[in-house]
Amino acid sequence: MLQLEPYGPIGIISHNANADFVKAVSDTLSQKRKKRFEGNTNPYVNTPGYYRSNYILDSNLVRFQTGEGKFQIEESVRGHDIFIITDVLSHNETIDIFGNKRVLSPDDHYRDLLRIVSTCSGKARRVNVIMSFVYEGRQEKRESSNESMDVAAVLKQLYELGVANLIIFDPHDGRISNAVPLMGIDFPKSAYKIITTLLSTFDTIKVDKERTLVVSPDESGVNRGIFYSSLMNLPLGIFYRDRDYTKKVDGQHPIKAYKYLGDDISGRDVLIIDDMINSGSTMLRTSKILKVHGARDIYCLAPFGLFTDGLDTFDEAYEDGVIKAVLCTNLNYQSPELLSRDWYVNVDMIPYIARIIEAINANESVTDLINSTSRITEFLGQMRIGELFDEFDVKDE
Repeated sequence: MLQLEPYGPIGIISHNANADFVKAVSDTLSQKRKKRFEGNTNPYVNTPGYYRSNYILDSNLVRFQTGEGKFQIEESVRGHDIFIITDVLSHNETIDIFGNKRVLSPDDHYRDLLRIVSTCSGKARRVNVIMSFVYEGRQEKRESSNESMDVAAVLKQLYELGVANLIIFDPHDGRISNAVPLMGIDFPKSAYKIITTLLSTFDTIKVDKERTLVVSPDESGVNRGIFYSSLMNLPLGIFYRDRDYTKKVDGQHPIKAYKYLGDDISGRDVLIIDDMINSGSTMLRTSKILKVHGARDIYCLAPFGLFTDGLDTFDEAYEDGVIKAVLCTNLNYQSPELLSRDWYVNVDMIPYIARIIEAINANESVTDLINSTSRITEFLGQMRIGELFDEFDVKDE
């Protein structure tokens, strides 16, 4: 229970494209604080702005026919602790440019974010940004001096505009924070919610090293695989790319084959762990190889599901029995078509976002929230106790 004094009244601002997600976060926050207000369980429940039915501030992103835009806020933000929630991957909104419809891109969303931040800076008491998927975060280092390093520029720009805290989930590489050492950046993990959702949804999965295996689909994701396998006390398998280093094709050494390192797969359930599903080709290629080697049920787990090439290949893999399920969070936009698929399981992160907002607003340490190791260990311990009792046929004598 939070007992620290709030930094200021919470005000939440969203883009038009992720309004439904942000509304759900606001409703969850309101329900939590309503219970405290009615029960008088917190010394600050009577602080102005502590409990509201809606924390979302009235605002609007105006778009001109040239594609340019501006941000308008319809109420005062002075003295507020502002939380801007943005989804740069959202692709559910179109705009008219010179009479032609175009889907808003991550570049458009980021530019809108800058408009919102610049409008609030200097007036709000503090500006915080929750950018679940960090814009331009896929490239955390330069491969050569002849290419841009965009994520560093993004972080510096947000810091210079006055953003006090930046929340990024499961970044490709946490070292991006080195670009702004004086900025408050936190990297929560979605692993706890993914694991609990997986085990709560599929009771056939046994957290047992003889029955289940964690697999990293490529060598770049080994650290994520190690994190899951260590927490769940499961063996880890790794696929790596065997390259031909004697030549280059399109600037890269061509891949000769994908090879597997790890324990025997036959008869085991497999959890494939990656930081995102882009087109899905890596996940599906790995799943097919695992199935050939005798894998039982295959579960694809990733914080972000983009499905840039559509859903047909996953439909086919599910129908052919290659994959059992795909689990991704709702931190980025999910289309109605995706949510309707039998093979897709939504991992709800809305309560987690609301909890993080409360912690930051009260200047509470978010270390325990971000490092969910203890909660995962406790949950798995409870699961194992349940499985232990299930293995015995207990009867009344």
